[in-house]
Amino acid sequence: MASSSADRLPPILCVVGARPNFMKMAPILAALSGRREGNPALLVHTGQHYDQDMSDRLFSDLGLPRPDINLEVGSASHAVQTAEVMRRFEPIIDAHAPACVVVVGDVNSTLACILVAAKKQVPVVHVEAGLRSRDRSMPEEINRVLTDQIADRLYTTERSANANLEREGIAADRICFVGNVMIDSLRGNLAKAASAIQIAMANGVDGALLDHPRGYGVVTLHRPSNVDDRHSLTRIVATLSEVSTRLPLVFAVHPRTRANLERFDLLQSIDPRRMALLPPQGYLDMLGLMAGATLVLTDSGGLQEETTALGIPCLTLRANTERPITVEEGTNSVVGTDHEKIMVAVDEILEGRGKRGRTPELWDGKAAIRIADDLMQWLSKRAGSPQA
Repeated sequence: MASSSADRLPPILCVVGARPNFMKMAPILAALSGRREGNPALLVHTGQHYDQDMSDRLFSDLGLPRPDINLEVGSASHAVQTAEVMRRFEPIIDAHAPACVVVVGDVNSTLACILVAAKKQVPVVHVEAGLRSRDRSMPEEINRVLTDQIADRLYTTERSANANLEREGIAADRICFVGNVMIDSLRGNLAKAASAIQIAMANGVDGALLDHPRGYGVVTLHRPSNVDDRHSLTRIVATLSEVSTRLPLVFAVHPRTRANLERFDLLQSIDPRRMALLPPQGYLDMLGLMAGATLVLTDSGGLQEETTALGIPCLTLRANTERPITVEEGTNSVVGTDHEKIMVAVDEILEGRGKRGRTPELWDGKAAIRIADDLMQWLSKRAGSPQA
């Protein structure tokens, strides 16, 4: 029988580690599990995301199955976390002898798991390959470059990523342009997202705060360069406070950011009548907040993509982006943390001159299906068996 044959095939180990990975892996797992034939998929959660309640909520929001394996690594320095993931992942490789290991994005778990797999001669697949900020001060950039050099199959979200990989000496036949799985999740879940007022009230915020003629803005900040330095975070908070005099802001505060707001005595400078501080939000609630926003201010790569898909102007509070298509075709503008530049961009948006952009190529909600189709053919070829 086909099912018993599939059961005898070695599994595909699909790895998630931190919040952004969940949104990328959910549609891939769904596409793989919808097949009657092929290698079974096992979900490995490294536990890199240290907020277990948030991890649980993300699994629920995205309809992800509970992890088959949880390494429970937790938070630590980059070196310690990477080493601990490697130490705990190696026995999983030995126990399951997988057909391949699929990793997504650019977090420490991504690099750690592919290093173990490659040294065990297990094929590695990287989803969201080829994105480059060309800023080696970002730990994620180092993870991206190294992962792509090691990966055997590389799936890209935009054509510029293909060009990046080829410039770095990666053969074109290892690369496959499939589109963006983040947009698969967005399109599949948007109808389930609550309204911004419902979300605000559920978090103890007066819904009237968002009932403003200009709407409201959404803020997220988590990158160390923005939130770990007192001067940088103080400057950003002062700018956000001025923005909030033009339209109210909803700030979903990352635990790292909240800790530093407290450490640097910055909470007292935030007027709660104009800027609502929310705890980290689940995927569906964050989606609802963004979908109804006038603008988004963020240092998140994923939100740059999601706002482009939603047609919401995005101001990226970084000096660069590894997702240039969101600037060239989408709604994103890279403004850094310069006060004047941010305020000019905000005023342009409020005057109706913000970027609306267009949907990039293959951001159609079917990227995971293309990945599953190609992956099954690729594994079949490697095994020397006829294609299904």
